[in-house]
Amino acid sequence: MTEESINPELIMKQSLGLYPWWVLLIWGILAIFIGMMFFSTPGVTTLIFITLLGAFWFVGGIFSLASLAVDRSQMGWKIVLAILNIIVGIIILAYPLYSTLFLLSFFVIFVGVWACITGCVHLYQAFASKDAGNGLLGIFSLIFGILLLAFPIETVVILPFVAGAFCLIIGIAAVVVSFTVKKANAALT
Repeated sequence: MTEESINPELIMKQSLGLYPWWVLLIWGILAIFIGMMFFSTPGVTTLIFITLLGAFWFVGGIFSLASLAVDRSQMGWKIVLAILNIIVGIIILAYPLYSTLFLLSFFVIFVGVWACITGCVHLYQAFASKDAGNGLLGIFSLIFGILLLAFPIETVVILPFVAGAFCLIIGIAAVVVSFTVKKANAALT
């Protein structure tokens, strides 16, 4: 091994260069703003978020079709996915309220089923390997999945608040990290 490969200063400098500090700061401020929007107007913010998702899928489908002019590999899959994106995007843009309710409900049911399956797999692994930690994880995942499936409407109602809390936590963390990165960069230069 060379001295450069284990030099902690070099490793620190390389990891700090991943994003400029100001990008992290802007990202954090935007995340905090979005989190505050989810808390202050959860219904409207969720509706806007789903509408933007529909626009993203619609435009993405168009670009996927346009990309066939340059790259015709896996043409069938690209056409199918592009058409699905365009159709779903149009439906969401045409019926944003119904789409929001459907997508949130679908998301809750999907996560609930996924959590139940994951819980069962962890319980199986716990019994097969006599691992108590895996067993606890399996029990918690199974309980979480059952609660989501038993109370999907309540979960859909609190989902914007969970998203808001997540955005606030991530935003505050990004702001703190941005100043830490700025300070560390200044110390290294």
